[in-house]
Amino acid sequence: MPAVIPENPRFAAASEEVVFDVLNEQLVDEDLIVVGQRVTDHSKDHEIDFVVAIEGSGVVCVEVKGGEVWHDGESWWQERVGQGPKRIDPVAQVRDGCYALRDFVEHDPRWTQGRVRWDHVVVFPHSEVDSSFALPECPRWKVVDRTQLHQLMPLIRNVLLQKDVDWPGIDADGIIQLRIALSGRGLPQRDVVARALENESVADTLTSHQAVILRAIHQLNRVEVRGGAGSGKTFLAVEQARRLAKDGQRVAFVCYSHGLASFLRRLTATWPRKERPAYVGEFHELGIEWGAPTGPDEQERTQAAQDFWEHELPQQMYELAQGLAPGKRFDSIVVDEAQDFADDWWKPMLACLRDPESGGIYVFSDEAQRVFARQGSPPVDLVPLVLDHNLRNTKQIAETFKPLVGQRMQLHGGNGPAVTFVPCAAADALDAADDQIDPLLDKGWRPEDIALLTTGSRHSEQKARQAEGTREYWESFWDGDQVFYGHVLGFKGLERRVVVLALNETKAWDRSRERLYVGLSRARDDLVVCGDPEFVREVGGPQVARQLGIADTEPQ
Repeated sequence: MPAVIPENPRFAAASEEVVFDVLNEQLVDEDLIVVGQRVTDHSKDHEIDFVVAIEGSGVVCVEVKGGEVWHDGESWWQERVGQGPKRIDPVAQVRDGCYALRDFVEHDPRWTQGRVRWDHVVVFPHSEVDSSFALPECPRWKVVDRTQLHQLMPLIRNVLLQKDVDWPGIDADGIIQLRIALSGRGLPQRDVVARALENESVADTLTSHQAVILRAIHQLNRVEVRGGAGSGKTFLAVEQARRLAKDGQRVAFVCYSHGLASFLRRLTATWPRKERPAYVGEFHELGIEWGAPTGPDEQERTQAAQDFWEHELPQQMYELAQGLAPGKRFDSIVVDEAQDFADDWWKPMLACLRDPESGGIYVFSDEAQRVFARQGSPPVDLVPLVLDHNLRNTKQIAETFKPLVGQRMQLHGGNGPAVTFVPCAAADALDAADDQIDPLLDKGWRPEDIALLTTGSRHSEQKARQAEGTREYWESFWDGDQVFYGHVLGFKGLERRVVVLALNETKAWDRSRERLYVGLSRARDDLVVCGDPEFVREVGGPQVARQLGIADTEPQ
């Protein structure tokens, strides 16, 4: 029996079912019958009763006309039971459909057969056509009547062989490619990106509602907004900086990490000039603008390097800030991810204000993300506001890190896939994480949607990109053609639709819990975690382990 598409065909007329039964009986396993194939080109819509692919011969499009069919010298006519005569054009109908379908198949990038033999035939299962019949556009050998149904298969194969052309027949691979082409291409599958965009739209709407908080603090100039991951802190920080600048203030919008600074600069650069803060970037870069030295390489782990960044540079910045001209000072400062700031860093921040006593200080923080071994808080009184809603992460992701937040949190994100946990030893976590990328791409995620983050040593790809320079490395964050590779320490304040998290710390450290929290909370829609279940139990506790479904799982 030949392959049939669809498996259980439905017929518009009994005559079509008669022809189908004959084809089904006379064709062999390697052949293919497609029933009721529709195709549209620029001229019209076409419907082909049968497309028959015969291995070794080619493809024939078949038009079936039941009832009484005849030609009066000018036109084809058809009359069926209970209906009067009507003018038809079966030859043009099947010919045009055949050419349209051939063109569609040959333009499919998966079709590698080139031009094979295609032709068309008309079948009249109830009528008889004289052996002397011929029309310029339709010789007798392109018509099969009721007396020839018993040899339908040899006749339609003969149609393919009548023309003297160099085109080959279709082989088994060609029939497979034909089936693939007829199934369509570029189809809108269940689209993970579409679902993510919908979740993002809902989150954007909810986050914009939080701008009410900014209106509430309009008369306050010393505020700290605290909230867990995904609570909209960065949105509020960004919006506050924009509003202050729009009101005519000279604003410094400051953070610690390169990655977040890159994101904030890129975002604010799209605003009208009057709404842009005077400074957007890293705390240390602000000092360099004032004339402070660039300092040692940030990758140095020496005590001298640490002392420079933590103490010496802030002191130099403090001294430089005191000497700033009035036009270089700020009316307000906005600090995002403020838990990263050390005590010594606040002195130059306050000193660069035009009015250190009443100038605006707006701090946005999450104490549970204090991943660096430094403690600091502004040495001024701030009005505290707490955000207890998670808006950005899917509920499935937020549930995994909720036990680590340290405060009550309501989940308002959309739904998504369950978080995936891949048990492995810490030494194998990078390889296990690498193995997750292709399956995620196969699911429909794009490279630009995915970040692979580590909690321990950096991925070799991250090292290679950072070797080209810090700015060049963070520019790759926006590259739509490749997956981003980073470390949780540098990814705070940032997010990705999909995160593959490699728990590759060889042992638990003082800040491992905070690193785990940051890593789990960076994904908006899909999260894969690779690591040792015992490490998760030790660092995250039994609740996180249960949420990841690994309470009773051992590493492989």
